[in-house]
Amino acid sequence: MEEAKQDQEKAAEGGGSGRGPVRAVCVFCGSRPGNRPSFSAAALDLGKQLVERKLDLVYGGGSGGLMGLVSKAVHEGGRHVLGVNPSALLPEEVSGETLGEVKVVRDMHERKSEMAKHSDAFIALPGGYGTIEELLEIITWAQLGIHNKPVGLLNVDGYYNSLLSLFDKGVEEGFIDDAARNIFVLAETAAELLTKLTAAAAPAPVDDDIDGHKGDTAAGAKRKRS
Repeated sequence: MEEAKQDQEKAAEGGGSGRGPVRAVCVFCGSRPGNRPSFSAAALDLGKQLVERKLDLVYGGGSGGLMGLVSKAVHEGGRHVLGVNPSALLPEEVSGETLGEVKVVRDMHERKSEMAKHSDAFIALPGGYGTIEELLEIITWAQLGIHNKPVGLLNVDGYYNSLLSLFDKGVEEGFIDDAARNIFVLAETAAELLTKLTAAAAPAPVDDDIDGHKGDTAAGAKRKRS
């Protein structure tokens, strides 16, 4: 429990819960390419869009699957790439070559907190258990107010439709708040998603009348009332 708390605190460092300009994007995605060519095409397009918008990449390291495609595209485009790898996954026969800067951490928990610490926004491409787990944790941290960085879901060919239906079921059954259902942005193309993330990262307006706290943001006031 204490280790998890420390991980969350580390994730909020370097920007805290406040919003700011998006300079580096953390991408969660599969270490496999998946069965549809559209998945690989989306990873390459996301890498291209990051380069065009002069954004850097933070990812889980390695060269397999969609992870390799997006990191190679960003690296070859001249943008900074940070790969965060647990020591157990360092051997190339496990994860392949990590492009750009490599940061070695102790375990998967520290990996996620470091990725969050160095990122201004998050995007999930299609992926397996690890990708989905990373996405859900970063959404949960946003809901708890640990960070206020935008989270985006790149729903290529409806890959995440079933997960979105589960979220709707959670709202219907009273486990997910209506407002929390829209805590992330959704798009089918990288260009649209990055545009939405940039807009979501814009500073929240100041409301001088919320609970009598002059200068509080809406998000900050919400946390005070919770």
